[in-house]
Amino acid sequence: MVAFNFENGNIDISCIDYESVYIHNYTLLKRFLNMKIMEGCSDNTIKTYNKYLAIFIESMVKRVEDVDTSLLKDYLIEYKISRPINNTSLDSIRRCLCSFYSFLEDEDYILKNPAKKLRKIKNEKIIRHPFSEDDLCKIKDACTNIRDLSLIDFLETSGVRVSELCSLNISDVNFDERECIVYGKGRKERIVYFSSQCKVHLLKYLSTRIDDNPALFVNSISLRAQRISRGTVENLIHKISKRAGVEGAYPHRFRRTLATKLISRNVPIEQVQKLLGHSKIETTLIYAEVDQNNVKNSHRKYI
Repeated sequence: MVAFNFENGNIDISCIDYESVYIHNYTLLKRFLNMKIMEGCSDNTIKTYNKYLAIFIESMVKRVEDVDTSLLKDYLIEYKISRPINNTSLDSIRRCLCSFYSFLEDEDYILKNPAKKLRKIKNEKIIRHPFSEDDLCKIKDACTNIRDLSLIDFLETSGVRVSELCSLNISDVNFDERECIVYGKGRKERIVYFSSQCKVHLLKYLSTRIDDNPALFVNSISLRAQRISRGTVENLIHKISKRAGVEGAYPHRFRRTLATKLISRNVPIEQVQKLLGHSKIETTLIYAEVDQNNVKNSHRKYI
């Protein structure tokens, strides 16, 4: 299938052996994905690379090594026109192409990387506000069972990603120290902490369990309970927040809320970065919203 047609007259597609081109390009894609797996990229990251690069390869009528910058730009423009996609998603595709062609350059498949000149695609900055204290209280009051309450508590006070929460085992948790080991992006290990209230709720929740599943959170109270999934967590937070009358609730918002709360209480940004498991401090700053009242108070204090 050729999803992207080039009509500039420079390509004689009548003499192209599509099958051999496709096999060649797909072989390079597999090598790229294998390298990303070896680097420790998460399953979701690998799936994203595979999804967007497979579409790219299926649209090519030439070997990926013969693609130039103008062709990559045309591809992105055509992708935008032919699909209902926003600039944020389009920039994700650009980053996939840049990573793929950096691999080709590093492995000496190409001499010059045509993706280096692909500029970042601008998009409107969406301000994602953290939960207020009132919102958090409403959400907790709307929990109808101890599992949901302990899960909300854990997300709020530990700042873990939802994927990290789903992967946690009971054996990863040190209740005496109120800490646990999580494995973040790239399987990087770090220690996170939770509140004393969360500890009480977790222990109460675990005392109700009748299964022998090692997971910290499971999907039901039954002998055949399974490890909780990302989708289940997202659905239960949606239902709880709807009962609470809180709009825009999703797992990642608890993480953003913790970052904002810690920074507003003068916790050094480097420590917040370590707690959240960010490789770049710029990412931590994006997550944390600066409280305008703190800005006002600081101005009055020092000016």
